[in-house]
Amino acid sequence: QVQLVESGGGLVQPGGSLRLSCAASGIAFGRYDMHWYRQAPARQREFVATITTGGITIYADSVKGRFTISRDNAEKMVYLQMNSLKPEDTAVYYCKVFAGRDTWGQGTQVTVSS
Repeated sequence: QVQLVESGGGLVQPGGSLRLSCAASGIAFGRYDMHWYRQAPARQREFVATITTGGITIYADSVKGRFTISRDNAEKMVYLQMNSLKPEDTAVYYCKVFAGRDTWGQGTQVTVSS
């Protein structure tokens, strides 16, 4: 059974940084692209970043240049380094993998506020 567990969220001031982690289990991790999404209150879930099996990264325009996605295949981990955070980055952040079907983690709350 595929399972994803996010961690690392919290409260941070504008301009600050956070590093999110996502631990995967139940899959041959290195064979799958990994994704981060986020959902702000009263808004639809939106794409944030992807890292492919080959290490190619793709970002939403809203986070490009501020966020960095990375992965550690040996540890079955995917990370999201978030710098220069803005209040509009406030959301629940989710890790996702498609391994026959979409599997989502439970999410981790990120709040950017002074």
